Amino acid sequence: MAVKFPTPLTLSSSPSSSRLLTRTFLPSRHDIRCSSHSLPEATTSNSTHRTSPLDHSYDKRQTLFSPLTLPQSHNSFRSVTVRSQLTFPLISPKDQWGNWTALFAAGAFGLWSEKTKIGSTLSGALVSTLVGLAASNLGIISCEAPAYAIVLEFLLPMAVPLLLFRADLRRVIKSTGTLLLAFLVGSVATTVGTVVAYFIVPMRSLGQDSWKIASALMGRHIGGAVNYVAISEALGVSPSVLAAGLAADNVICAVYFTTLFALASKIPPEASTSTNDSVTNMDSESGNNLSVLQTATAIAISFAICKTGIFLTKYFGIKGGSLPAITAIVVVLATTFPAQFAHLAPAGEAMALILMQVFFAVVGASGSVWNVINTAPSIFMFALIQIAVHLVVILGLGKLFRLDLKLLLLASNANVGGPTTACGMATAKGWSSLIVPGILAGIFGIAIATFLGIGFGVTVLQYM
Repeated sequence: MAVKFPTPLTLSSSPSSSRLLTRTFLPSRHDIRCSSHSLPEATTSNSTHRTSPLDHSYDKRQTLFSPLTLPQSHNSFRSVTVRSQLTFPLISPKDQWGNWTALFAAGAFGLWSEKTKIGSTLSGALVSTLVGLAASNLGIISCEAPAYAIVLEFLLPMAVPLLLFRADLRRVIKSTGTLLLAFLVGSVATTVGTVVAYFIVPMRSLGQDSWKIASALMGRHIGGAVNYVAISEALGVSPSVLAAGLAADNVICAVYFTTLFALASKIPPEASTSTNDSVTNMDSESGNNLSVLQTATAIAISFAICKTGIFLTKYFGIKGGSLPAITAIVVVLATTFPAQFAHLAPAGEAMALILMQVFFAVVGASGSVWNVINTAPSIFMFALIQIAVHLVVILGLGKLFRLDLKLLLLASNANVGGPTTACGMATAKGWSSLIVPGILAGIFGIAIATFLGIGFGVTVLQYM
């Protein structure tokens, strides 16, 4: 029996469409019943009686169509094929413009976030790190890209000289006064905290990276993030451990800065007087009017220092990367030619701040959430104990040496956070006479922390 139906409706997809969608519907009893009532009587050459489609199952040779049925095969069930061009990550590792846009956007967002209450608590560095971490783990950018290697190989070393144009050791010793003594006490407290924390939390699961990351965190809590990276590079810390350690430590630092402000809550601000500090006036004026010539000169000198440091490292076969040599060169030059380098310092620090934010975004983007979860707990506990012991020791020794609590808290901030956070704390608390000394103490810490961290790690921590 052959049942005749009207010509079926066929759906077609444009060849240019990026998706191919095939939809098939199985005829129901209702469809067949409606078809039998709406059509004329079916005739067949083999039988003269009227036949209803419900009397018996329909033959495989019958072709029943509903308006959206595609007659592609005789099977009742059809497969649905969907082809999509959506791939992850959204920004390919080979897309240089896309990756650089993402990195600088994350860095700029971190700087902007410091104007908000939450961002100022977390710090711009931590915000940029978290944004990069989220972007890579959500499939927006890749966890590995050529742009990241460029940041670590070129932009990070370039930021070191730009940060240290004020590292005139004679001026540091002369201008900081008692604050420098408090800073040195804080450095000793960090060293003691490192030993105690490594004894309690040896981080055995990290293998050889355990004492190396402990050394890097020691340098981090004497100088800053630049020293952390320099020590990690010199000692050969694995990238996953480096990213996890920095992520865990950023959280600790955010909590610690809140603690310092709480301890300083009862210390009143200084009386508002017109400052006669020529250095402060010069810095303020220069910071508000950065010339193109200053910026270009600062960048050119930074490149020259990096080239010299890399050349000397290769020529003398110095192990541990080029950052320690670059640091030593810029400190010597800033001490030998203080006026010239101090003139370039505002432009250099502005450029260094941008480059460091991009570096923090790379640190986050290179990290894996699962690696951080698996690696960071032991590092988190280590850093927590290290910072807690640091605070107890610096307050205890400071009381023994009869140092002012205000100096001890600011020195501890310069130890753990560096010159930027020390300047921020002195400004926020109204300690105007300690703004420049706080910056200089932090710069002094960056100048010495790399060498202290590497030396202590190789001679002490490695054998504990």
